[in-house]
Amino acid sequence: MVNTYDFRPFIERLARAETAPDVYNQFGAGDNPYNAVRRANLERFLSDVYARQPKFALIGEAPGYKGMRLTGVPLMSRRMLVNGIPALEMFGSARGYQDVPEPGFERTQSEQSGTIAWGMLAELGILPMIWAAFPFHPHEAGKPLTNRAPRRPEVKLGAPFLLELLDIFQPQKVIAFGNVGYSSLTELGIPSVKIRHPAQGGKNDFVAGLRREARL
Repeated sequence: MVNTYDFRPFIERLARAETAPDVYNQFGAGDNPYNAVRRANLERFLSDVYARQPKFALIGEAPGYKGMRLTGVPLMSRRMLVNGIPALEMFGSARGYQDVPEPGFERTQSEQSGTIAWGMLAELGILPMIWAAFPFHPHEAGKPLTNRAPRRPEVKLGAPFLLELLDIFQPQKVIAFGNVGYSSLTELGIPSVKIRHPAQGGKNDFVAGLRREARL
């Protein structure tokens, strides 16, 4: 079984994607050094997960400004990225993941949904392929330190990336957390199950749902 895959072409397509003014492409091409670090982090993450041949895919909504927007890794805060998750033998600066101390975000170290999700995955001993229906950061106009739900055209923009990753990873089960991810998968004809998103008081339902669905 081949446990390696070249994700660079996929990431290059992400980098070239054009987004609206109230969306930030955290992988954007050009000479932005922070985006370059995020591209490297994402390539390492996808390669590390692919090597484990995951049975599950976990699909969310869109990156938040405290998580993937900063680190390039789904649901991953700066603190977790650097410290790593020992129970899963993942992440950490010793494994090559790099922090991104981007100006304006220096104090943003943790991310609630990511802390909940990765904590539960560590407890279950599961490393899924994680992605979002819209892989770029949607925010309120002129307010980069905010999150908003992606619009329908934005979810459509994200659909080819989602389909490509699902085709590459071939998970046995797809779990959507939140309505946007589930709706996108349904429209694409991808069978999935839906659990609660951990944000806005959804922690207990998310944990219960993930514990229930993370079995084959």
